[in-house]
Amino acid sequence: MNWKIFSILFLAIFTSMMGQGLVVPLLPSFAHELGATGLYIGFIFGAFSLSRTAFLPYFGRLSDMKGRKPLITAGLFFYFLASIAYLLSQSVNHLILIRFLQGIASAMVLPIAQAYAGEITPPGREGWMMGTLNIALYGGLGGGPILGGMLKDAFNIRASFLGMGFVCICGFILCALLLPPRDQEHIRIRSKEPVHYRELFKNRYIAGIFLFRFIGTICIGTIWAFAPLFADSIFGFSSFAIGMVITLSVLTSAVLMAPMGYLADNINKLVMLGLGGFMTALAMIIFTVARESWMLFAASIILGIGGGIAVPTGLAITVIVGRLKESMGSIMSIMIMAHSFGMIIGPILAGIMMDFIDIRIAFAGSAILMVLATFATLFMMRSLHLLEQEG
Repeated sequence: MNWKIFSILFLAIFTSMMGQGLVVPLLPSFAHELGATGLYIGFIFGAFSLSRTAFLPYFGRLSDMKGRKPLITAGLFFYFLASIAYLLSQSVNHLILIRFLQGIASAMVLPIAQAYAGEITPPGREGWMMGTLNIALYGGLGGGPILGGMLKDAFNIRASFLGMGFVCICGFILCALLLPPRDQEHIRIRSKEPVHYRELFKNRYIAGIFLFRFIGTICIGTIWAFAPLFADSIFGFSSFAIGMVITLSVLTSAVLMAPMGYLADNINKLVMLGLGGFMTALAMIIFTVARESWMLFAASIILGIGGGIAVPTGLAITVIVGRLKESMGSIMSIMIMAHSFGMIIGPILAGIMMDFIDIRIAFAGSAILMVLATFATLFMMRSLHLLEQEG
């Protein structure tokens, strides 16, 4: 295990997610001030996931053949450029375009860094290693909203954009200087073409994790896009309090990532997935029925517990399949595609429901979908123990 590379990948993910977390929870209110309706807020969030989804297959396959470092460093630099673009934005259409371009940058960073980490992970430690790596993801996303809210309350939202630029350029410099050249990455397969995506999707373990993550992200996308506006308009939360609603979920997941990953390596992974899925559904139900402000914080914590249990378990399974299929970058990209599809569909559907019915209906519908997806995933992966013996 190369801990130096792992540490740099950890910092790369942390800085990119911190930069994203600095501004994303503040965008709904900022867009609303620029005249955006609920549907347009959904488009702002969906644009990011649309472009990321479109480019994930290309970058994932490219990283399997050509190396990880060039894509990771380029993505971090484009994140920095996005922060400058946010500073210059003056309309809702500008925000949609910036988010679209930022999605392309995201496709270069997270799945490629996860694939790099998966390559250097020893067999039998997949859950613990990927759970530890995801502390960077959730720690960055969790700390970002607090810092972004503080900067906005103390100055204005453009100070949050500057903060995003600073942390992302720091991540770019670290990776450019400290990651080894691509010819020293020792990617497992270089001599043949990676498995085609059509074949990968035929694997029921990949399909099961894809479904589970897709529906789970519909829940998360609905919360990220509309819980801030919900907390502001119904409960009158400050920017800092809105950031805390998002942050509690993310930081709770971050705390649980490594220990739950360790458990996933040592006990039944299907039990872990089921528990994580049902906890996520419970959180969405509490958002649906919330009548007092404390219930939003409680729901956020429960959502974080669900993610903290399910995410490292799902990633452990993904690494095992990626190792067997010898297409780690492609398979990690598939998992991020599931996340992207959820972020496209969740906010847009929730925006339509907000405009024509009530945002609480979107929370309730997400809960029902999560329960159904959890049962379906458990059925599709009922022979998981055979895969673990093979991997």
